[in-house]
Amino acid sequence: MKHIGIADTTFARVDMGEFAMDELRKTGTGFKIERYTVPGIKDLPVAAKKLLEERGCDVVIALGMPGAEQIDKTCAHEASTGLIQVQLLTNKHVIEVFVHEDEAKDDKELAWLAERRAREHAVNAYDLIFRPEKLESNAGSGLRQGFDDAGSIQ
Repeated sequence: MKHIGIADTTFARVDMGEFAMDELRKTGTGFKIERYTVPGIKDLPVAAKKLLEERGCDVVIALGMPGAEQIDKTCAHEASTGLIQVQLLTNKHVIEVFVHEDEAKDDKELAWLAERRAREHAVNAYDLIFRPEKLESNAGSGLRQGFDDAGSIQ
């Protein structure tokens, strides 16, 4: 049986992990969900690595919500670099799903964006394992997770 890992944080202002798990349950079967919650985004690389190596996950969705301050952006960059290193060390995908607080005009839009991005990336994680041909068929189509798709320029 395949395993999909959910790494999320208590720093996020909404339960992004629950959104991703709910979407996975609606998307398909044949897998088990493993969740690992950590305090902040800089803790996500270790959580992702543990999910991949210790809990046998085939892919991990790393969810976080960096704040709007410059220090938050720096921490998000460091976490992102760590998540890339985890992918290279394990040869498995870690889908980074960050929603920066300054991406939205208010809390209502921020909550909407976090939910939508978490759900859309959950489908991407499922597709990586079970339907890679779906991702291939969408190559170059300008799909975005969260806000509206940009569309292809061809």
